Parts: sequence; structure tokens; C-alpha cells
Amino acid sequence: MEANHDYRVGADIFPSLNVDKIARDMDLDDQGTAHGEKDQPSSSSKALDEVEHSIVERVQDEKKAAHQILEDQLHLFSGRVANLGLEEQFGLLQQANTSSLSDFKGEIAVGLDTLHAKRTDLHEATTELSSFRKNHRLERVARLQQGTAHLFRVALLIFLLLVETYLNGSFLAKGNDQGFLGGATEAFAFSFVNIVSALIFAIFCVRWVTHRSWGGKLVGTVFILLYAAIALGINLLLAHYREVSGTLADGAGNIAVQRMLHNPLGLEEVRSWMLFLVGLLFSIIAFIDGWFVLDPYPGYAGVEKRRRERRQDYTDTKADLIDRLIELRDDHNTKVEDILKGLSSRRREHAAILSSRARLLALFNEHQEQLERSCNQLLSKYREANIRARKTPAPKHFSQPFKLQKTKPIVQNDGEIKDSDLASSIAAAQQALNEQMLQVGKECESGIEKYRDLDKLYPETLDGQA
Repeated sequence: MEANHDYRVGADIFPSLNVDKIARDMDLDDQGTAHGEKDQPSSSSKALDEVEHSIVERVQDEKKAAHQILEDQLHLFSGRVANLGLEEQFGLLQQANTSSLSDFKGEIAVGLDTLHAKRTDLHEATTELSSFRKNHRLERVARLQQGTAHLFRVALLIFLLLVETYLNGSFLAKGNDQGFLGGATEAFAFSFVNIVSALIFAIFCVRWVTHRSWGGKLVGTVFILLYAAIALGINLLLAHYREVSGTLADGAGNIAVQRMLHNPLGLEEVRSWMLFLVGLLFSIIAFIDGWFVLDPYPGYAGVEKRRRERRQDYTDTKADLIDRLIELRDDHNTKVEDILKGLSSRRREHAAILSSRARLLALFNEHQEQLERSCNQLLSKYREANIRARKTPAPKHFSQPFKLQKTKPIVQNDGEIKDSDLASSIAAAQQALNEQMLQVGKECESGIEKYRDLDKLYPETLDGQA
């Protein structure tokens, strides 16, 4: 039932010796009595006898084992300190500062080249618009259909096409073998030509009537007359075709053309006149809708649209470049903050390691003191038994306490940073990083200001001056 070791049970890294158990194991009382009955060692003896030597050796062995434990623990502490990578963290800070400034300057240089090209394009488009206004004596802003109004006009055209197809189909269903479906198929072709021709004339041809030159006005007038003739012709042909049609395959188309050429207004049915008027009305509505799709003055809308597109492109590019600078600044600040947090955490761990190591050294010194006391207790048990059995006086060294030769541990701390030095280094790094963050912020503001300087270099004016 007895333990198989010589220590008192506990959680200490250097457990205390169980003096009573060692005394029983070594049979110190019996050996002391036996040697005392023989008056050994002699009264004049100055050296320790074999029993005393065995006690001292037992304690010395325990001291060596404890010292080995200490050396192993010190080695582990040294490894933990080395694994903190404090020098690497300071190197990362320096690298982050250097790379961030380089990235900022490079990004600003690239951004200036990109933005300069965009600003030059915008200036050229603005100059073009200014020259166009000056040459054509225009003072108003060009009208561009965008957003809801533009979608409404497109929807109106689609609505006109569908409604005219339906109405024409119902009119052309007369005499068609396929009924309403056959009439709708033919009606869609007429409606498409009717609506699209009106749009083409309104958007590309007739607007020349508003041109400043008399030649342009003459061309526009000719296109108006041509549009009127085509619109009347298409819808009259459709009306005549209704009166004579069955399908396109039975020659009704040729007959309708001949009737329109010889007697254009010779329509015999009211439904045919209704078909003609509805088609002409829808053509006029499509013409008016197409007239307002672009600016009435020829070419004005295109020049203004190019300027707006280049201005939007320039604005978007500048916004993207500014966002990129802000992103670089924020990334740098985040990276630096993470490194500083890592340094603070490592400093706390470094302080904890040094404190644990100092506590371990103190425990080892206390353990050596305890070993010395234990050795003296064991020697006392043996000597007291010896003195009780002796007939002669005990040797003088029996009254002298044993002095254990203490082992002074050697801590390998070459190149190790002291906690005070580490604290000052971190404080200096924080100060430098604060200055660096201010410098990065200034670089960011400087880059944004350089981008804005392009607006001063190429102001967006419509007087042709820059």
C-alpha cells in the first residue's frame, strides 16, 4: 500500500521529498543503532561515514534530477520566446509602411495618366459642342430623350404598330381565304412599312428643314413632300388592295396598283376610306413621335450625347480612382492595426513567459533549500539513533548541519529582448505608425487633389476657351 516514489503527493513541478519514507527505506534508525553500539564512527572522525554518504548521495541525485527538469523547462521557455517572432513583426511593420507608400504613389501616377486621357476626351467633346453651337448659332441646350419619356415613346410606337395591325387585319379579312389571320398577316406588313417609313423620315430626313442653311432647309422640304407622298401612297394602296384582294397569290396586288395609278381616290366602300384614314393617322402620329426622339436640329443631339457620355465616363473613372485610393488607405490602416494588435498580444505573452521563467527559477532555488533541509533531517535521524547507542562521545561533525552545494542555473538569453525594451520598441513603433498613417492620409488627399487639378487644367466650358 506504500507509494513507489520518495515524494510527497502534490502539484509542484519540484515535489518535496518524503523524509519519513526515505528514512524507513534506508533503515536509518537500525543502522544508526548498530553503528552506535560499535562506537562508529569514532569520536575523532572528521569525515562522513558510509551511511551519511549514502544519504547525501540520495539528496544529490534528487538535486540533479530537479536540475534536469529545470533545464528542460528553460529550453521550452526559450523556444516559446523565439516562436513569438517579435523581430518579424517589426519587419512586417516596416515593410507595410514602405510598400503602402509605393503603392499609393504608383496608383496616383497610373490614375493621373488614365484620368488625363479621359479629361482630354471630354475637353475635345466640349470644344466640338461649343464649335457646333457657334457655327449654327445655337444658344439652347440640346434635347435628348432619356429615361421614362424615351420608354414611353418606344411603347407608343409598339402600341401603334399592334393597333394598326389589328384594325387593318379586320378590314383586310374581307375576301381572304384564311379570314382574320390571313388579313392580319398582310396587315402587319403594311403597318410595319407605314410606321417605320414615318419614323425614318422624321428622325433622319425631315429635320433638315430646321437647318440654318437654305440648302438644308430645301432638302428638308423635299423630304417632307416625299414623306407625304409615300404616306398617302402606302395607305391608298392598302385601301385599294382591300377592295380587290383575296390573297396576294391571285393577282390582287397588281390590280390594286393599277387602280391606284389610274384613279387614286376611286374608293367605293366606306370601310376602305376608314382603312385609309386610320393608316394615315397612325403614320402622322408615328412621324410626330419620331420627330421628338432626337433634337430637331440635325446633328445637335449626337454632339451633345457624345459630350455627356464622355463626361459620365470621366466622372465614373475619377470616382473609381478615388475609391481605389481610399481602399488602399483603409487596407494599409487595417494591416497596420492587425500587426499592432499582434505585437500587443505577443508582448503580453512575452511578459507571461518571462514571469513564468522567473517563477520557475525561484521554485528551483526553494527546492534546493528544501533538499538541504531534508538531507539534514535524514542525517539527524541517523545521528540521533547513533548517539543513543554509543558509549563514547559522538564525532564533532554530528553537531554540524550539512551544507548542500547549490546549483546556479544558467539562463540562455542571448539576443533576447527585455520586457522594458520591448515595451519601448512597441511604443516607438506605434508612434512611427501613427505618423505613417498620417502620411498615407496626406498622400491620399494629395492624389485626390491632383485628380481635381485636371478640372482646373481643362475646365468644362462651352466658350471654346481653356
